[in-house]
Amino acid sequence: MHLRTTAALTAAFISTLFLLLPIPTVNAHNITRILANFPEFSTFNHYLTITHLADEINNRQTITVCAVNNAGMSDLLHKHLSISTIKNVLSLHVLLDYFGAKKLHQITNRTTLTATMFQATGTATGSSGLVNITDLKGGKVGLSTDDSVVTESSVFVKSVREIPYNISVIQISRMLPSAEAEAPAPEPADVNITSLMSAHGCKDFAEALLASKAMSSFADNINGGLSVFCVIDSAFRQLLLSPRFKNLTLGEKQSLLEYHGVPVYQSKAMLRSNNGVTNTLATDGASKYDFIVQNDGQDVTVKTGVVTAKIVGTLIDQQPLVIFTIDKVLLPKELFKGAGSPAPTPAPEAHAPKADSPKASKNKSKNKKKHVDTPAPASSEAPADSPDDYSEDQEADSDGAVEIKGFRFAAFVLSLWFACLIL
Repeated sequence: MHLRTTAALTAAFISTLFLLLPIPTVNAHNITRILANFPEFSTFNHYLTITHLADEINNRQTITVCAVNNAGMSDLLHKHLSISTIKNVLSLHVLLDYFGAKKLHQITNRTTLTATMFQATGTATGSSGLVNITDLKGGKVGLSTDDSVVTESSVFVKSVREIPYNISVIQISRMLPSAEAEAPAPEPADVNITSLMSAHGCKDFAEALLASKAMSSFADNINGGLSVFCVIDSAFRQLLLSPRFKNLTLGEKQSLLEYHGVPVYQSKAMLRSNNGVTNTLATDGASKYDFIVQNDGQDVTVKTGVVTAKIVGTLIDQQPLVIFTIDKVLLPKELFKGAGSPAPTPAPEAHAPKADSPKASKNKSKNKKKHVDTPAPASSEAPADSPDDYSEDQEADSDGAVEIKGFRFAAFVLSLWFACLIL
């Protein structure tokens, strides 16, 4: 009897352990690894990597990649396009929705328009960044753009890889034509960043930049690499009306604007995989003016120690220049740490990893006046812990997580059944 009781308790203990173990979920993906198994897409895979589109694909969910084989890519490469332009063309082949083979043949009303990553860049005008998917006669599925004619329409060839409803990789017969995507992309130095900001909801930030010496700091760093965090109008306008901003000196306002620029190129995918403390254009000797980049689920946030802002869009991403839009003004603790209020006690265990500290262009020193009126730094605040590294797909289907959970449930049931038998 004692033996039976011991065995029953052991079975119950084992089943409890199964329930307490963390559930591994497989919901990430890696487009480079997926395509590496198919040599016929090696050229397409190569250009996804060197244009950094692969990183952006890996950090999105519910997405479809329309791959073209090596022969199809040769037709594109014979046009001798720049890398920036090739990125635009390939981004037209990344659909921002999930289309597996089954869904492609069951499209409501036999046709649908879907957005692409090219549309999301903000450089596509009108419907030029959209792809029309049509269920054709004879079981074929066609994909076309505004520039397509009947003889140029691409058709669905086969499903390459499906991880429902995370990523679908399909082969299409030919590149999707787009005069706008193939148009020569302007060199970063030729981009009028303030005009771009003004046209996409950041007019107040752009005007403040133009009225400040900070503009030269941004301009001097474009060719060497620049990431800009542009504040949307509703948030920046609120700051402009605040007494705290009005009381800042010209030098402090310049530092505030320069705090929204990082003197290196970092795409959103690069920010996601390189969480930690980052220097800014305002960083100058004893004046730290740094912030922490940190993931929050699928979002990327910027923590200053005073406020946490979220990246809500991308105006342009053409290496070496990227401009993001953010939902809040980045308030540096050097300027906005509550006057008279004590800084929070730093948590001893909170240590954010130090990212590679970017340094501004040397030209900056010629244009940027030393801020002698910068107030004394407030008490330092320990940064929050950085999240774990972004995990990548190990080539397992998403239903692998379901299988693991099912196994654990079965083990639990078997344990109970075994306990009942021996009792």
